Amino acid sequence: MTVRHSTLALFALASLATAGAAEPPARPNIVLVFADDLGWRDVGYQSDGAFLTPNIDALAKEGMVFTDAYAGGGNCAPSRACLMSGLYTPRHGLYAVGRTDRGPKQMQRLVPVPNTDGLRPAFVTVAESLKAAGYATGHIGKWHLAGKDGAKPTDQGFDISYDSFGNGELEEGSEGNQKGPPGDPKGIYTLTRKACEFIEDNKERPFFCYLAHHAIHTPLQTRPETRETVRKRAQEAGVTADYMGCTYDFDDSLGMLLGKLKELDLEKNTLLVFTSDNGATNASSQEPLRGNKGGYYEGGIREPLIIRWPGVIAPGTRSTVPVINQDFYPTFLAAARATRPDGLDGESLMPLLTGSGPLQRSAIFWHFPGYLDRPVIRGRDPVFRTRPVTVMRSGDWKLHLYHEEWELDGGRERLATNRAVELYNLRQDIGERHDLALTETAKRDELLDQLLAWTKSSGATIPDAPNPSYAPAKASRKKRK
Repeated sequence: MTVRHSTLALFALASLATAGAAEPPARPNIVLVFADDLGWRDVGYQSDGAFLTPNIDALAKEGMVFTDAYAGGGNCAPSRACLMSGLYTPRHGLYAVGRTDRGPKQMQRLVPVPNTDGLRPAFVTVAESLKAAGYATGHIGKWHLAGKDGAKPTDQGFDISYDSFGNGELEEGSEGNQKGPPGDPKGIYTLTRKACEFIEDNKERPFFCYLAHHAIHTPLQTRPETRETVRKRAQEAGVTADYMGCTYDFDDSLGMLLGKLKELDLEKNTLLVFTSDNGATNASSQEPLRGNKGGYYEGGIREPLIIRWPGVIAPGTRSTVPVINQDFYPTFLAAARATRPDGLDGESLMPLLTGSGPLQRSAIFWHFPGYLDRPVIRGRDPVFRTRPVTVMRSGDWKLHLYHEEWELDGGRERLATNRAVELYNLRQDIGERHDLALTETAKRDELLDQLLAWTKSSGATIPDAPNPSYAPAKASRKKRK
């Protein structure tokens, strides 16, 4: 577990490349643009042009596109906690927004593991590590990690923090979502201008700018002129004009940021990351991916990800290596030549970015020991987005372990009938339509052993107590009324 300590190093140098590979320049500026609820297919370059995102598409041509990039959690707060801490959810304990027992209690077979409300101050954030290495650090936009157990951005390593929906500055660490003025939907232009100000104010020193937009989280909003621009295209794509328009306006604000970097001649020495916090809501089907935000099928956790660093990353490149947002922390520290705190779960992506070699790990993991209400498109469950589950991705393979069936329906001895495990080959079946758990049993057992070993090593708490309030028949009668 990475917790605050007094020996955070300042400028320890580490080799970033294997012998013979060019070493990237030290201490680049770092800009992280984080969308809210933007789905994997809801950008032009991954939707065959259905979505109108010219700036994101241009960025994809200038940097490296990661086709198999993931959020650390299926919804907002857990994903952001993973990003800031570099840790898997069992280590920081933030699994959901608010509670882990969301939905009808009489339909929950297990007592869920309690949720931590916020990212505890003991954890050393990526901002703290970069600040210790001499970086100016700025947080602009959504935080969602304060809570009763958490702390504000300026208590977690950021020199400045600013949030707004375009109607004036919000109190630091505020939560909730709302619309902005008609010409500034979700406050995207206000937030982007503030990020540009931070960048200009710190152009003479290395900086880390974390721009976390509220778009395209509900309530959806777009400029009136944008709504008309995208109306026909949205109808063809099966989404509302406000949904597609909010995405278009988000993209337009990104163009402002890219323009500022160019104006200040900072492009070449800036490592820029664009991604999203989790999958799209049910307002946008993510087909061919299965599921949506809050679930752990691909549509809930696979994200658009582009990384641009001119002179280091070859333009127009693609990586199919599975990566996760916990990887940003060690990547940023490696780029900055700063010492990495002990115990991070992420792995530096520098070998992929520089072409100097593969990653070392064999798998990535997710753990959600609770319940989220409201089912997703083509989900497993008619009531919940997800029930207690642990998931892993190893190469082309993805395994889901559902704890209700594992704990209450015979576990490993009854895998032939209890549906405790699902197994998919994502190279052949990106839509997770064909469960191979009963046919590829050797691979299933190999991965299951690896997953169970990970739960033990990560300290993941498995819900195993039967819920005394479980009464599905009673809940069904109540629903019919």
